[in-house]
Amino acid sequence: MGARVKKDPLNFSTMSQLDVPQGRNGKHKIIVTAILSDLDQIKEGVALKVPLVQLAEGKEKVRSALNRATRKSGRRVATATDADFLYVWNQGQQSA
Repeated sequence: MGARVKKDPLNFSTMSQLDVPQGRNGKHKIIVTAILSDLDQIKEGVALKVPLVQLAEGKEKVRSALNRATRKSGRRVATATDADFLYVWNQGQQSA
């Protein structure tokens, strides 16, 4: 019989590679998806009022996630905030 090599215990748990989630579903996916869906349904000149209390991770992180999503899809949106709301609206196409 050969000598057994003692292995150090694993530091992390394991799982089947087939069960590993694929794609990037960030923390803000639900709120960003909801905002984009609403932006698809509103008229030009209308802004969404998203209560800041609904943004668990904070307005800056949600704005960043929204910015990434809109750049990826080629959309143009604008945002503003006050003490209570994040405002989001579709930016019209500018004339060249």
